[in-house]
Amino acid sequence: MHRRIIAPGALAAASLLLAIPASAASYAPGAPGIGDPYYPDYGNGGYDVSHYDLRLQYQPKTDELQGTATILAKTTQDLSSFDLDFLLDVSEVRVNGAKAAFTTSGQHELVITPKTPLAKDTPISVVVRYSGVPSTKSAYGFNTWHRTPDGAVAADEPEAAWWWFPSNDHPSDKATYDVSVAVPDGTQAISNGTLQATSSKLGWTRYSWRENKPQATYLATLAIGKFDITTSTSDGGVPVVNAYSKDLGDNDGAARASVERTGELVDWLSGYFGPYPFSSAGGYVPNTTTGYALETQTRVYYSPKQFAKGSNASVVVHELAHQWYGDDVSLKDWKDIWINEGFATYAQWLWSEHEGEGTTQELADYVYASHPADDPFWTVKPGDPGPDKQFDGAVYDRGALAIQALRNAVGDDAFFAILKGWPKEHAYGNASVADFERYAEQVSGKPLASLFGTWLFQPSKPATFAGHAASLAKAGTKVTQPKSWKKIEAARDGQEPGRQTQGR
Repeated sequence: MHRRIIAPGALAAASLLLAIPASAASYAPGAPGIGDPYYPDYGNGGYDVSHYDLRLQYQPKTDELQGTATILAKTTQDLSSFDLDFLLDVSEVRVNGAKAAFTTSGQHELVITPKTPLAKDTPISVVVRYSGVPSTKSAYGFNTWHRTPDGAVAADEPEAAWWWFPSNDHPSDKATYDVSVAVPDGTQAISNGTLQATSSKLGWTRYSWRENKPQATYLATLAIGKFDITTSTSDGGVPVVNAYSKDLGDNDGAARASVERTGELVDWLSGYFGPYPFSSAGGYVPNTTTGYALETQTRVYYSPKQFAKGSNASVVVHELAHQWYGDDVSLKDWKDIWINEGFATYAQWLWSEHEGEGTTQELADYVYASHPADDPFWTVKPGDPGPDKQFDGAVYDRGALAIQALRNAVGDDAFFAILKGWPKEHAYGNASVADFERYAEQVSGKPLASLFGTWLFQPSKPATFAGHAASLAKAGTKVTQPKSWKKIEAARDGQEPGRQTQGR
């Protein structure tokens, strides 16, 4: 989202290997980064996580967090040690029940050395006991833990987990989650999925949430505060849980008028993308000063600033579209961000057409005509924008323009088959831009390399567009701004100073 400082290089392995018996010479440390070209030190090598069990206690007055994380994983190599991404203070680590040595390295690495080396394909359980004050921790000069007047929120991209649970923090290692949080009576804790249980004891109330479908670490969220919680069920049978901070002030009405449409919009999007992929839907609006929304799985995070100018169903459409494009099917590497943002933006264009506020073609024409050939907008390549431009407006708008170009090239029947079939083809997994190109060619029966090369990877304005924008521009006629445009733009309003933040 806004962190563009690449972490230092790989952890030295030699000192750790000294402690390994000669018979275990094949064992080596897991890599301190998973290999993402944008963020080399994010995630870790040597294992694959299947489940996170987080048992937490949080005191809003002091921002103190205590936790025990139990991580279930399987090794993918012979391991002498491995890393987790984490910032809080660790008091004990156990691997398969035995105490393990641990230390820290770099800006956000917890390095764990088990009592005995771990063979490849071994199931492991890792228990980490920890505590700390998240708001006092930083890495690479930033902090993604958001304090509120009555609690805190963890919701950020591309990283947020480090401040509240140890993890393999990369979208390619998805897992299921149990998140159980004890907070003082009168305060609530909200997370992903469905609420499994609540219990109260000695002035504390514990909320236990479960996300039973694979989830990327950056999509895990935690919101603690005093909320008004609403529940409903969509006509399509999807349970909806929404929450609103009790001190939203003048933004309260517009926030509710937007987010309470979640059930309706989930059902509407299902007509384009297929059945809703998760056990619940919803969103929450805490009293934060951030300016973005984020597609945290099943429980979307919205900033109050999203509704400062009034209600906006378009931003809700954008974040809910991500539940299919980004959450259900997640990117393989962060360079594949177009699959998330281009399609979520195109969903807004479809909603505009549905509302009679501008067709997808009219919106595409407007974007094409609004940016002259020398506009830096065209130098951003949505298919691989680079870490500094990962959330640039062009990834959203030029990204959606590319989707309209695809639609025009393959025709509506094939296009809507692609739109609905993609989440089914890669359900609960990961995929790349190249994977999408291959899938679109398979469904349409047409070669599309040239089209994708032009619209996603060419660092200049395409010479022609299959709409009327080009001819109007030649004639000197201004393309009319669609009525929906300001609502679509508002989804990216309220950016924080000095940050390349977008309404994701």
